[in-house]
Amino acid sequence: MSLKSLIATGTKLWLDSIDPDLVKKNFAMGVTGATSNPIIISDLIKTGRFDSQIESFMEKGMDDSEIAWAMTDKLVNDAQQVFAPVWQREKGNNGYVSFELDPLLEDKAATIPHAERVKRYIELGKKWSAGHTNRMIKVPATPAGLDCLEELAAHGITLNVTLIFSERQYKIARDNVWRGAQRRKNGTAAFKSVYSIFVSRVDVYTEKYVPELSPAAQGLVGIVNVKELWRLNQQFWKDKNLPLQQEIIFASTGTKKPTDPPDKYVEALAGSDIQTNPPATNDAVEKLNKTYTRKIDQMPPKEIVDEIHAKVDQKKLEDKLMEEGTAKFADPQHALLKLVAQKRASLAGAK
Repeated sequence: MSLKSLIATGTKLWLDSIDPDLVKKNFAMGVTGATSNPIIISDLIKTGRFDSQIESFMEKGMDDSEIAWAMTDKLVNDAQQVFAPVWQREKGNNGYVSFELDPLLEDKAATIPHAERVKRYIELGKKWSAGHTNRMIKVPATPAGLDCLEELAAHGITLNVTLIFSERQYKIARDNVWRGAQRRKNGTAAFKSVYSIFVSRVDVYTEKYVPELSPAAQGLVGIVNVKELWRLNQQFWKDKNLPLQQEIIFASTGTKKPTDPPDKYVEALAGSDIQTNPPATNDAVEKLNKTYTRKIDQMPPKEIVDEIHAKVDQKKLEDKLMEEGTAKFADPQHALLKLVAQKRASLAGAK
């Protein structure tokens, strides 16, 4: 009953997976959306459950990259079907599945000029959103990702801006998206956007790079950071009179420290917007059998918030976490392509 209690506080619960079995299980538990990435796709391919689908793609003469994207498209689409009734019931305010654009555009080894990256993001955003209602296009808050947002929003595409750690990134993303939304031919009645702020990764960073934080403040930086951005987001959209909510996604909500309770972030952020939780986090929360109350607008004591502001350099935090984040973005896509090549060889050899 824990998850039902969490949802009752005003939190929308999404799943950090598009495994068809987990989607159905979590949908029954009250989850109303999902997100995908190359690691999730790789893990699903490894199970062997989709070998016949991969074989059919091979028979069509697809190369490894085409198979990886066709598989991603299919799995996201299947999850969209599960959440489509939510999207219809809530008139486009919920029920989405996020589709991540090509992470190789952020590959450090690829010497793609900035303008070319931006152009490719716009092309891919249009391609993978075409014909879909409850699909969100996921774009990272990198320089090229941020610069493509206005055009994608103007084209009528529903966006999930991901890999946000700082106020700087959030404000650029939000302003670019809003500027694009106001250029839409059909107005802003169907305009929906979300901003994925990563939480637990911030606490991993401060433990390693800001050891001078007091024990009382250490481990609370991710929560303070995201609550401040949530408040900014609430203030910005308040007077825009939009039919749909423009929301923060609380991402990276699984705890990284074994000594932390599994619902550390889930509980602290209860009451508003969207939590995208890993399947294991949802399972752990459900087992706790707790009753949650709204906590999103409650901050730690002022002295802790002041200490965090004084000791945590936002620029250093953003630079380091984006360096790690873009590596975590591109590397899994390389691994997925390698996995598809291996799967192709084993399936061909089995014939």
